[in-house]
Amino acid sequence: MKCPFCGDRDTQVVDTRENEDGDIVRRRRRCPRCEKRFTTFERVELKLPQIVKRDGSRVDFDRDKLKASMTLALRKRPVPMEAVEAAIGQIEERLLTLGGREVPSVQVGELVMRELRKLDKIAYVRFASVYRNFADVDEFSEVVREVRGPRPPRSRE
Repeated sequence: MKCPFCGDRDTQVVDTRENEDGDIVRRRRRCPRCEKRFTTFERVELKLPQIVKRDGSRVDFDRDKLKASMTLALRKRPVPMEAVEAAIGQIEERLLTLGGREVPSVQVGELVMRELRKLDKIAYVRFASVYRNFADVDEFSEVVREVRGPRPPRSRE
């Protein structure tokens, strides 16, 4: 770490402490050249990839936008916000594990659909209808059949 006072690159760590959560490390340092002390802080920086939209433009990942679109699909559905937050966390975690600097928006949409399907089938169909931009009723019906699964045989009583 370079000394902010004299610019010497040879500084010594005098004291190291973590905060209560353990996600920030505070280090007191001393410069042997000018004898001044200073403090540095270290924290993990997780950088989510940029999203490449269908038109080729790139935007930063926006958690609030993701949450708003999922919340809209889940509107008036019995799904607690904790479950929505957990689903968003799963999507972010998946994006981080991909390891790339860029991710196509289509891939993010598929991750959202996967999480919505686990949370609520109606919300899944709502999101799919907007996301996939169905051209006709048959495409919409196919998604409903997919969600519904095989129908049990009717009993004849």
